[in-house]
Amino acid sequence: MGGETSDAEDGVKDARLVKITSTALGALLATAGLAWAADLYRLVGWTFLTEQFLAATLGFSLALVYITRPMNRLAVGARRLPWYDAVLALVSLGASLYMAVRYPTILSDFFSTPRDGLIASWLLFVLVIEGLRRTAGWSLVIVVLAFTVYALVGHLVGGDLQTNEVDLNTMIFYLGVDTSGLFGIVLLVGITVVIPFLFFGNLLHASGGASFFNDLSLGLMGRYRGGAAKISILASTLFGSISGIVVSNIMATGIITIPMMKKSGFKPEQAAAIEASASNGGQLMPPVMGAVAFLMADFLQISYAEVALAALVPAILYYLALFIQADLEAGKAGIRRVPASEIPRLIAVIAKGWFFVLPFAVLIYALFWLNREAENAAIYACVAIIAVGFVIGYGGGRLTPGAVWKALVSTGISAVDIVMISAAAGFIMGILQLTGLGFALTLLLVKLGAGSILALLVIAGIMCIVLGMGMPTLGVYVLLAVLIAPSLVEVGIQPLAAHMFILYLGMMSFVTPPLAIAAFFAANIARAAPMKTGWTAMRFSWTAYIIPFLFVFSPTLLLQSPSVTATIVSLATATIAVWFVSAGSIGYGLQPMGLLTRVLAVVGGALLLIPVEMFRGSAIANGIGVVMVLAVLVMELSGRRGRGAPAEQGAAE
Repeated sequence: MGGETSDAEDGVKDARLVKITSTALGALLATAGLAWAADLYRLVGWTFLTEQFLAATLGFSLALVYITRPMNRLAVGARRLPWYDAVLALVSLGASLYMAVRYPTILSDFFSTPRDGLIASWLLFVLVIEGLRRTAGWSLVIVVLAFTVYALVGHLVGGDLQTNEVDLNTMIFYLGVDTSGLFGIVLLVGITVVIPFLFFGNLLHASGGASFFNDLSLGLMGRYRGGAAKISILASTLFGSISGIVVSNIMATGIITIPMMKKSGFKPEQAAAIEASASNGGQLMPPVMGAVAFLMADFLQISYAEVALAALVPAILYYLALFIQADLEAGKAGIRRVPASEIPRLIAVIAKGWFFVLPFAVLIYALFWLNREAENAAIYACVAIIAVGFVIGYGGGRLTPGAVWKALVSTGISAVDIVMISAAAGFIMGILQLTGLGFALTLLLVKLGAGSILALLVIAGIMCIVLGMGMPTLGVYVLLAVLIAPSLVEVGIQPLAAHMFILYLGMMSFVTPPLAIAAFFAANIARAAPMKTGWTAMRFSWTAYIIPFLFVFSPTLLLQSPSVTATIVSLATATIAVWFVSAGSIGYGLQPMGLLTRVLAVVGGALLLIPVEMFRGSAIANGIGVVMVLAVLVMELSGRRGRGAPAEQGAAE
């Protein structure tokens, strides 16, 4: 008994030590990123290379991974820290801090490959790969290792994919020291830009933001048919645009909205699919866009504000399509509004949470009027939410120093996933740069397209979905940005349109079977069949498979046209087209549709979606589409009149 008691006491001591250490490292990592974003190092007179800063913060992240993420991912919550994880955490800190201190000297001797730099590079490569496995799983690890192996044998491959010959040690040293590798732009964005926005999201959550968004959505949409689904879509839009992480969004809003949808009459797979599709759209909606917006701005050498503005119209169109389909599905199934007793008074909700507008106003003002960098604007927004959270608070609960501290620690601990993914992305980019594989892939894709932009887009779209399966958002984008986007730019597609294209198709891997991560998470909450949920989510998200092709041929959808009128007309036309295609595919518009009406609606809407700039006969196709949808509208109105147009078939009840 004495031995068992001693073991239990040791386990409690280990758990306490792990908590203290992880808290300290989490706070240290978050504070380091926030201090960089606020330019505090320069203000206090600390001067060092960016790579030195990245090496030190990578060390904090790696140590956190080995302390908080066990080797066996199923063992999360175990009391004792295995001795080997403690050793790996110490080695991670040691190797990273050594690289941080010695980096200027190692860099100056770059071409002689100093032994200490090579050893540190090897240690960091192995530690990052294992840290990546513990955080993101095997999918991205396999991708990195596949690129590593190909880099070593690619010179033996004939044809278009032949690469430069490199030896293993040269490659590892290059990845560990050169700014095209580990300590490059991706890791810099992952630490210095993402962390301030993560902190903003955590502060928003701590001050009651998630509850406010849910209450606001319920007050706005609960009185309409299929209101539960519309609440899910709106809540996921509001929360997802800040969190930008699809699974987190599902867990934050889905646990409330999915049961609500099921209770109102939606099938389990429909409820899960709507939540998955809405949460996935959060990665496409500014301001955060799954942390991709900041990296895209750096890749394209444009301002973050330009990326956010370009993403706005396609994201609005995506969510409009979800609203339309949810409404039509509710009309078809006779699903009514949320019970009045469960709907809060909208005025009361706004009265309690109006102050949440202020941090967003500060963020937008800093970005678009003060022209601040994204990370700097996020710091302003954090200060704003702390101020209003302390003074006002939502629902009677105010921010406290303890809540801010917890948000800081939580930011650091949750950031390790992004840091590991960013480090892995740096390895991939370094390998492509060192071997010339990126250029070879661009030429190959252009050849496969055989001079047809549409053919190249179809091939690229399929590759985006396949390569993105099972990978986290930032990893998906970086991989596609270096593998696919250059080939699209090479054939004359605008760089911004090319990068938005790969982002959209890459994100659709989250709801595309067989590895539809977002759909599977939502299905687990809804207790629905995962694969059936995945196929249903694909149907609800169909516009995201089409929209990228539209804005490649129609830059007005990316606000690249100087004409505001042209943009409004394009958005209105696309919305109308989406309604008819959705109604035809669902089989319900103003009433249940017959086969002929459904075919006319789908074909007419599809023709109306074609951008005028796409090919010579596009205008004629649009004209035929207008005639067909007008015919459908006449048939629907005449049939509705004949049925007496019962009030309950309207969108609102």
